[in-house]
Amino acid sequence: MLRLDILDDNAAELDPYGEDFDYAEEFEKLDLDEVKDDLREVMMDSQDWWPADYGTYGPLFIRMAWHSAGTYRTLDGRAGAAGALQRLPPESSWPDNVNLDKARRLLQPVKQKYGRKLSWGDLIILAGNVALETMGFETYGFGGGRVDEYKSNEAVEWGPETEWETTDPERFEDEEVGNLKDPLANTVMGLIYVNPEGPYGEPDVEGSAANIREEFDRMAMDDEETVALIAGGHTFGKVHGADDEADVGPEPEAAPIEEQGLGWDHDFQKAGMITSGIEGPWNATPTQWDSGYVDNLLNYEWEPHKGPGGAWQWQPATDEERESIEKAPDPQEFDAQEEPMMLTTDVALKRDDDYREILEDFQENPDHFQQAFARAWYKLIHRDMGPKQRLLGPEVPDEEFVWQDPIPDADYETVGEDDVAELEDALLDSDLSRSQLVKTAWASASTYRDSDKRGGANGARVRLEPQRSWEVNEPDELEDALETYEEIQAEFNDRDDDVRVSLADLIVLGGNVAVEQAAADAGYDVDVPFEPGRTDATAEQTDADSFEPLQPKTDGFRNYVGDGDFDDFYGSLEERMVDKAELLNLTVTDMTALVGGMRALGATYEDTERGVLTDDPGTLTNDFFVNLLDMNYEWEPVDDDQQVFEIRDRESGDVEWEATRFDLVFGSNARLRAHADVYAADDGEEKLVEDFAEAWSKVMQADRFDLE
Repeated sequence: MLRLDILDDNAAELDPYGEDFDYAEEFEKLDLDEVKDDLREVMMDSQDWWPADYGTYGPLFIRMAWHSAGTYRTLDGRAGAAGALQRLPPESSWPDNVNLDKARRLLQPVKQKYGRKLSWGDLIILAGNVALETMGFETYGFGGGRVDEYKSNEAVEWGPETEWETTDPERFEDEEVGNLKDPLANTVMGLIYVNPEGPYGEPDVEGSAANIREEFDRMAMDDEETVALIAGGHTFGKVHGADDEADVGPEPEAAPIEEQGLGWDHDFQKAGMITSGIEGPWNATPTQWDSGYVDNLLNYEWEPHKGPGGAWQWQPATDEERESIEKAPDPQEFDAQEEPMMLTTDVALKRDDDYREILEDFQENPDHFQQAFARAWYKLIHRDMGPKQRLLGPEVPDEEFVWQDPIPDADYETVGEDDVAELEDALLDSDLSRSQLVKTAWASASTYRDSDKRGGANGARVRLEPQRSWEVNEPDELEDALETYEEIQAEFNDRDDDVRVSLADLIVLGGNVAVEQAAADAGYDVDVPFEPGRTDATAEQTDADSFEPLQPKTDGFRNYVGDGDFDDFYGSLEERMVDKAELLNLTVTDMTALVGGMRALGATYEDTERGVLTDDPGTLTNDFFVNLLDMNYEWEPVDDDQQVFEIRDRESGDVEWEATRFDLVFGSNARLRAHADVYAADDGEEKLVEDFAEAWSKVMQADRFDLE
C-alpha cells in the first residue's frame, strides 16, 4: 500500500511541550556561558560506569556531535542534527553509533538541569563544540534553534539492506563503488559515511577515496572541506577495537528492558569500550589540537594489517618506522603507550592526488588547516538549519555563508493594502493566464524543503540558474512570465515614493490573486493571505550547484511525470508525490486538496489536459474528484509502464480524458479515496475551495521564517 502515514506527523502534535511551546523563546533565556561551564565539568569528570579516555570525554563528545550532524544529505535535505534523531531508532542503534548512547547519558544531568530551554539537538552539538574548545581548538561559533523530534522520521530512505553493516550492490547504480543511488549518502547500512576498512571491508584505498568524495559531496562538502573534516576530527581521540566486536551485546533497541535504553554490553575491560573493531589513536596527542594526524599520515608509509579486533587497519610500513613514530599514552593507564594507526579512509586521502595536495598545504600552513576545519565544522553542524536568521544565541558569527542561502534585507518600504490592490489589478490586466500565474508561483514556492529549510519563494531564485532552466518549470513559458512580472515591478517601483515590491512578493501575489479569481468564478469568496516582505536574491548569493538537488524529477502537483527513467529508491510516481508532500510539510488533506485544485485550475505541466477532469478549467470546482469517482467511466493504461491512462465512457467507449498515476491514486488508494469522497460530494466543493486556499497559502509562506 501507498504509505501515507509519513504525512500524519505533519498534522499531529507530537511535542510533549504542546502546540504553544516556543523553543526559540525558551532558548533565549539560557545563560550559554553557564551551560558551557557545566559541559566542561561533565567532560573532565570520569565516571566509573563509563571511564573517560585520557581523563576527558572530549573526543567522545566530538564523535557524538559529528555523527549527529553527519547524516545530513543534500539530495532530500533529510537527517542531520536537527531533531536530535540520534537518540531515536534507527540511528540510536546504528553500528557506527556504538556507545554514543553512553555519551548522551553522560549529558543527562545537563539536559535535566535546563529542561525545555535546551533541546537535545542543541545540547549534542554544543557539547561537541565545547569539547573542541577544551582541547585547544578555536571554533567558528554556535547557533542554537534545533527543535527536538519525539518520533523517528520514517520518510528517510536508508537503503535496501535488511542487516546492519552489509552493502547491497543495489545501493549503487550499476553496482559501481562511488556511484550511490539517490537519495542515499552513506555507503554502508548503519554507518554514517563510508566503511573505515574500505569498500566491502577490504583495504582498497582507491575505492575508498571514490566513496569519500561522493559521500561528502552529498553532504555539500568540497574536497578541502572533506579533508579538513577528516583530518580535524581524527586529530582527537582514538578508535576502540581491542577485542572481537562479535562479543558485544545487542544494540539499544534490541537490548533487554533492564538495560534502560543502553546497548552494546560486553565483558571486555579496555576502557569499557569496543566500537568499530579497529584499535588505536591517530597521533601522540589525542586530546589537543595540533598537526599530529597530518604529520603522521604524510611522514610515514603505511601498510594494511588485521588489528586485534580482526578489522583491517594500517600501521607504519617498517620496523624502523614503527619504532620511531611517537607513541600515545594508553587511555586509562597513562604510563603505558599505544602505537598510532590509520584507517583505510585516512590512507585514501594520502593516495588521492587532489586530497594529498590539500593535506600537504595543511601541513605547511597550520593556520590554514585550523581555519579550514573551523569553517567546515561550522558548516557540518549547521548545514541542516537553513538561513542564518533561524540561528539563536550569542555565538552566531556575523558572517553569512552562501550555503545558508542568504537573501538581502529590504532597504525600502514594503507594500501596503492599497499597493497590493493596485498590483493585483495590474496582474489581472496583464497577458498572464491564470494557469501561468499559478504555475509560476508554484515553481517558486514549492522548492521549499522543511527537512533543511532550503528553497521556497523568498529570494525569487526561480528567476536564477539553475531553477529557471529546470524542465519542470517550462523555461520558455517561465521566461515570458518573468518578463511580464519585471515590467509590472518596474512600473510600480518607478513611482516617486519609498515603497517597492520585490519579484519574490509579486510572484506569490500573482498566484494568490489567480486562486481568488478562480474561486470567485466558482461562486466562492476566498481571501488568500498575503504577507509582503520577501526580497530578491542575487546570483552571487546563490550556490547554483547546491540548488541542483532540489530539481524535481517528477511533480504530482503539476502532473509532471518526467522521463520516467529513475534509478533510485523513491518508488512509484505516487510515492514520489507523497515524498514531496512530506518535504513541503503537508498533510494528507493538504496534498489531496492541492492536487484537485491545481487540476481544476489547469495548472499542469505544458498545459496538458492530463488530469484536468473538467470542462471548465481555470475555475476552482470539485470536478476533478466528481469525475474521478464517477462509475460511468472506466480507466485503461495507454502503455505498458502504466504511467498514463485514458478515461472512457463505459457506454460509448469514447475517450473523455487522460490522466496519470498521480491522479488515479486518489481513487485507488482507500485512504485517499476517503478524502476524495468528501470533496466529490454535492456539498464538498466549498470545502475543497477552503482547504485548497489554506494549503496553497501554507506552501507560499513556508519559508517566511521572519514571520515566526
